[in-house]
Amino acid sequence: MPRDRTTESFTRAGLNLIQQALSIYDADLRLAVCNRPFQEMFGLPERLVTPGARFDDTIRYLVDTGEYGQVDDPKAFIADKVDQALAFVAHYVERTRANGRTISVEGSPLPEGGWVTVYTDITSVKRQEALLRARSEELSDQLLTHAEELALTNRRLEATIAQLQEAKAELTEMEARTRLVTEMTPAHIAHVDADGVYTFTNRRLSALLPDRHSDIVGLSFTEALGADTAQLLQDNLARAALGEASVREFTDPATGRRIRSAFTPDETAEGGVYLLSTDVTEEAQARAALLQTHKRELAAQLTSGLAHDFANLLTIILGLQTRLEKMPLPLGAHELTSATRMAVRRGGALLDKIAGMTGSRTVQTAPVVVQDFLDTFTPLARAALPEGVTFQLTNEVPHPALMLDAGSLSDSLLNLVLNARDAMNGTGQITMTLRPVKDTWLEITADDTGAGFSDDALASALDPFFTTKGDEGSGLGLTMVYDLVKLTGGTMRLSNIASGARVSLRLPLKPAEAEARPRLILLVDDMPDLRAGVREILTDLGHQVIEAASAEEAETLADLPGLDWVLSDIKLGGMDGVALCKSIAARHPDLNLALMTSLPAADPLRTEGAARWPVLSKPVTPGDLHRLLNAEAAA
Repeated sequence: MPRDRTTESFTRAGLNLIQQALSIYDADLRLAVCNRPFQEMFGLPERLVTPGARFDDTIRYLVDTGEYGQVDDPKAFIADKVDQALAFVAHYVERTRANGRTISVEGSPLPEGGWVTVYTDITSVKRQEALLRARSEELSDQLLTHAEELALTNRRLEATIAQLQEAKAELTEMEARTRLVTEMTPAHIAHVDADGVYTFTNRRLSALLPDRHSDIVGLSFTEALGADTAQLLQDNLARAALGEASVREFTDPATGRRIRSAFTPDETAEGGVYLLSTDVTEEAQARAALLQTHKRELAAQLTSGLAHDFANLLTIILGLQTRLEKMPLPLGAHELTSATRMAVRRGGALLDKIAGMTGSRTVQTAPVVVQDFLDTFTPLARAALPEGVTFQLTNEVPHPALMLDAGSLSDSLLNLVLNARDAMNGTGQITMTLRPVKDTWLEITADDTGAGFSDDALASALDPFFTTKGDEGSGLGLTMVYDLVKLTGGTMRLSNIASGARVSLRLPLKPAEAEARPRLILLVDDMPDLRAGVREILTDLGHQVIEAASAEEAETLADLPGLDWVLSDIKLGGMDGVALCKSIAARHPDLNLALMTSLPAADPLRTEGAARWPVLSKPVTPGDLHRLLNAEAAA
């Protein structure tokens, strides 16, 4: 039966309180139990007081340290002690140690083998006995009484000292365990006294907020956290000091991290507050993204029916206008019908934008080389600007690659450029900067030298249909950018600066993981141009490619050693890609297979292939191939 840990602790504490040293060895002459006085009496190292220690090793150590004085033949001496131990004969002896002190050794055998031995330091008793024998006729009854009282007092004092030592050892062990637990906890745990000074910390503050110090004991609340953060939490700290517990979730001004802090009153006489703080940045990002998804779903439900009815009305109006134009109308009526038709078409375009904003949309991130992304985006941005407007882009991101939805981000940034262009009346400068914020956010700012945002725009520019462009604007541009940012769990902020307006986006900063080892891929496609495009993507991702222009050629190359993947088009001349993969899988069941095609999802051939292997839709993107190959690496 397993022993209860509490019982073991009580037993160990009880044995340590005994004045005598105690040891128990089993039938194999291995240590089963001993107490602390046993170790202290003979100065034994830790290895010899650990359960399982050999009896002969202990005797050898005592001989080597001079416990038995001069021993002429240590080997024979140890063997004799072992033989005596194996005999398990009850015994009592008194001997004088090499240090001059006298001990009694009392051993008793155990029923199932082994024995228990008690060692008692009787030096003071022997001295008193000698004194009494030598001068008994000179000692009065009073002296004997005082001697007895003194001996009793000494014994009580020794017992008290032993209890204090045991309590100190228990407290030290408990404190060490508590420290270990708090250090391993992925949170900052601390105590602040009634004066607002830290008296304890688990030194995890710097892991929570990288620009803070870890050792903050002795610092005030403001000195440890910084003035801005301390100001945010001062009210919670004050209420906790008065006995009111609370939890506060806040964004740290310096790092942008989302922190949840619990304030618990210290109800002891000293008072103060216990603090428990955790980093919930990723949780907050996920909550924001989920909330935005729910909002989109609700918006889609509310608008879908209205949009359908509105579209029907527009269709009716357009039909009536067509019939009107066929009738003989008075002078100027055709201009009115043309204007009406144009308004109907604008209404239809607006419906498309609403459908795009509220319809199904997910953020699909993939590793994106930041500089490549910016090199592609910059020409697009400059092409949309007139000659009098310049565009400057600065990249301060140290990571070469990030997890991003490149297409959606490019559309959003281009939208910011176009809005800035319209605000500058043909002349000025647009500056876009990418930089990390404390390894938590990717911050993208777009500054322009226009007139800046009006008060109404600062308050409402992110609301659907708000526009300052009159009839020329739909009021959905910034709303769609805001929608993308919220879907990622990020934030968007509008402000005015000295030179004009600023739009700031913060997206979760997620560096792309290092690529796995390069793979050897057999690429099968009977169209050279398409094959060349996919090959270029794969080599850019760091992989090696072998090409096959037909299924027959691919079957031969599939037997090459070291091959990791076969990626084949479904539509091939002769044997199709599905049949090719079946043939290869029969010979090489461990080989990774995938298909690519432009066939619709309902096509029987595509459905048959998708039932067994991954199928990529053409045109194949770098993100598609990266996810495919990384899914295999993760598996």
